[in-house]
Amino acid sequence: MVKKLLHTRMRVNDLERTVKFYENALGLTVARRSISPRGAQIVFLATPNSDEEIEICQLPNSPSVQVQPDLMHLAFEVDDLKSFVAGMEQRGYKLSDEMVKTSSGSTIAFLDAPEGYEVELIQKAK
Repeated sequence: MVKKLLHTRMRVNDLERTVKFYENALGLTVARRSISPRGAQIVFLATPNSDEEIEICQLPNSPSVQVQPDLMHLAFEVDDLKSFVAGMEQRGYKLSDEMVKTSSGSTIAFLDAPEGYEVELIQKAK
């Protein structure tokens, strides 16, 4: 039986650009950096109030990453979506679509991350 989810890995072409995005747009922090036995540069990002981490990996001498649309996304909960988006926009990051209210009463919005990955922001219904 699985005990718990530890991390999700995303391979990227530009490690530093991706790390900067997650730090500046979403406020994630670098937990640690390393180089794998295969020579991959790895950065683990910590998310507030979560034990799980996001592993960002740049593998040398490998084919370029080309993420297909709607292949996967990361979803983050925020307390106040409008306020969060306003702060994000002040830092130069814009939503890829308008905020939408779901049938459950939550409000969601999407943001394009580097490499073609997508980020979902969710304000849960109160």
